[in-house]
Amino acid sequence: MKNIVLLFLCLFSFTLTSAQESTNKKAQQNFEYAQRALQDKDYTAAVKFLEDAVSADSQFQLAYVQLGDVYRYKREYDRAKPFYLKAIAVTTVSADARTYYSLADVLLNTGDYAAAKSNFILFKQKYKGKDQVILGRADKYIKDCDYAVLALSKPEKYIPLNLGEAINTKDREYFPALTADGSSLIFSRTVNGNEDFYISQLVNKAWKPAVPLSKKINTKFNEGAQSISPDGMYLFFTGCNREDGMGSCDLYVSHKIGKEWDTPFNLGPGINSSSWDSQPAISPDGNTLYFVSNRPGGLGGYDIWKTVLSTDGDWSKPENLGAEVNTAYDENTPFMHPDGKTLYFSSNGWPGMGNMDIFFTRRADSGKWAQPVNIGYPINTFNEETGLIVTPDGTQGLFSSVLKDGFGDMDIYSFLMPSSAKPLPITYVKGIVRDAVTREFLEAKVQVVNLKTKENKFSDHTSPETGEFLAVMPMGSTYSFNAVADGYLFYSDNFELNNVKSDQPYLLEINLQKLKPGANVVLKNIFFDTNKFELLPSSVTELTSLLEMMQNNAAVAIEIQGHTDNVGNIADNQKLSLQRAQAVYTYLAGNKINVDRLSFKGFGSSKPIAPNATEAGRKQNRRTSFIITRI
Repeated sequence: MKNIVLLFLCLFSFTLTSAQESTNKKAQQNFEYAQRALQDKDYTAAVKFLEDAVSADSQFQLAYVQLGDVYRYKREYDRAKPFYLKAIAVTTVSADARTYYSLADVLLNTGDYAAAKSNFILFKQKYKGKDQVILGRADKYIKDCDYAVLALSKPEKYIPLNLGEAINTKDREYFPALTADGSSLIFSRTVNGNEDFYISQLVNKAWKPAVPLSKKINTKFNEGAQSISPDGMYLFFTGCNREDGMGSCDLYVSHKIGKEWDTPFNLGPGINSSSWDSQPAISPDGNTLYFVSNRPGGLGGYDIWKTVLSTDGDWSKPENLGAEVNTAYDENTPFMHPDGKTLYFSSNGWPGMGNMDIFFTRRADSGKWAQPVNIGYPINTFNEETGLIVTPDGTQGLFSSVLKDGFGDMDIYSFLMPSSAKPLPITYVKGIVRDAVTREFLEAKVQVVNLKTKENKFSDHTSPETGEFLAVMPMGSTYSFNAVADGYLFYSDNFELNNVKSDQPYLLEINLQKLKPGANVVLKNIFFDTNKFELLPSSVTELTSLLEMMQNNAAVAIEIQGHTDNVGNIADNQKLSLQRAQAVYTYLAGNKINVDRLSFKGFGSSKPIAPNATEAGRKQNRRTSFIITRI
């Protein structure tokens, strides 16, 4: 028995005794031949020798176990099952407790949950060892069985639809990524062993034939597991085994300039490590990057981590999402929905159908993650489900799989999302910034802030080639909106997004006027309480934009003007409008703007810009503005 080689590939190794040898010489000889084949990893030959062994000795229990082990290692679970059953059924030697575990694992991976649970329980009853890891796994899988039986009784409606020949081919397509307006789909495709990105555009509700994304991004190396920012301007992706890599796989980013992608660069040692770092997922505001890593300090093998972009443009030290999301097992393929709250990911640690299942969790305003929820059966099965993304409107999920109606290898499919797993509703502002006179595109800083939470939901510069921007905004709040360009008056507006349809986004063309004497701007995001003149915290974004304009244009002088509606006493309105204008004046002066460049005046209700007959009109008249007096 010295030459016996046990499958190191399996979860357990058995302690062999002479009783486990066969008394049949031919059976024992074939068994020993099988051990040599296993040592050489020649599993085809090993199976043949083991089959010959049990043919010669129908009671050869260990040979049955090893046949089950080989097929189990190869994930051919249906073929492994009868050999474990036979190993348990033979009477010459009582089955090792761990054979019940192996059988239970096979049953779990073929969807026979009730039988799997029974055998995990038998394993726990018979197992006399002290391996707490395997006992913990048995407990975990029993919970999976309980969940799966319940899920099978309450199936979700699920009809996967192939995205068609414009996207899918005989090759392998996977890891879809969508822009927030749903107009661009970027995905990975493997052709002749090389993994590259492809892009397709949605035109008249149909996908155009996909083309390679960019020669600057696609290389002789493998590129995959990408995440596109909602505005389509930044692509975060995984690159492996590159010369500038920190570990086996690293995170990279490329910025779109005009209509072309720039050369990608490694995100550096602040994020990447000597471990495996992959599967990035960027938040809709572009300030938080989620990714998967097996670096030290995690809770399991592969965990989800995050890093946050600071105001000075540096990424923070990666932080593990913790036990609210990660488990002692594996989590992967995170996807942060454009709502900025709902995180979809795969896990084999939370209760599921037995392998990697898709889950979602939602982040509260406090930053705490809710307990992950399994997306349900039959979206999740005993097979491995990973790589889900959800369309911006929350109605559809996109994923990759090998299904019977496919074009060859793995294809990209869509399905209707269950109501319980849908993200929060969103809309978006899509616009272009131009010069008001020349109509030329402008490079402008566009900023969107949630006035309720003070969160910065979008902050980026438009492209000077296209002037375009796209900002995602979850429903149910009010947002300030500013666009600033050097040498121009800034644009100011706000939106109340409470009852807006997600399929009817804001489409804006912002025409900025050059700085010139007499130009007038209404500051739509300067706020005061009723009959008060103290600036509210929600005014900070607008005040910052005004301050930056004054700092960047040292010759400009302005008069700040306060206005009211016609409700109330004329004298009181006059006084209140003056005090409000003075509050803005004081803010600027307190931030080192020379008072020689500043003045303020109150006009009360004397200069309305809308009829005071309606509340909507009176709201427009209650305003703070400024006029350029010198340049």
